[in-house]
Amino acid sequence: MKVVLIRHGLTILGEEKRYQGALDTPLSSAGRDALQAADFAPVRVFVSPMLRARETAALLFPQAEIVPVPGLQEMNFGVFEGRGWWEMEEDTDYRAWVDGYCRGRCPGGEDHGEFSARVCAAFDALAREAMAAGEEELVIVAHGGTQMAVMERWGEPAREYYRWQTACGHGLLLEAEAWPGKLTYRQEVSFNR
Repeated sequence: MKVVLIRHGLTILGEEKRYQGALDTPLSSAGRDALQAADFAPVRVFVSPMLRARETAALLFPQAEIVPVPGLQEMNFGVFEGRGWWEMEEDTDYRAWVDGYCRGRCPGGEDHGEFSARVCAAFDALAREAMAAGEEELVIVAHGGTQMAVMERWGEPAREYYRWQTACGHGLLLEAEAWPGKLTYRQEVSFNR
């Protein structure tokens, strides 16, 4: 089964290099303008319910049924959301989080383990359903963190979390021969003009 994990297009907070996480931000004008319709047409596309993911999916796959999946949402960065790293250099909570390789709990938000478990449970359910139904492809539009969590758990070759990061409007083309199993990396693809 072909699996395509796509990161949403650019947002204003993304342009400003600010944490967005659970903030329901839309695509920016530049983000919308950069995206182009994909050269394949899945019947269904699973998305994070966040506006930026739904807008991206509608632009890439205008004929597809868009199916929101709450577990695919980006990590909740709590009090760090809407802020840039340069604004928090002296914030002791932020420094502790960064010094812990961003794996601890964000005040008012999630920690890496909770986030990854949530995302991976949602992905696993979708992959099991698609494989059991004999689907030929599984297409997901979500977030950079969503991609990285899934690939850290099942990606082949094995890489650590941040080594799977892609740019906005990019996706990972993968292959799953069986599920549960591994997601074999084939290539990174751009959906930008």
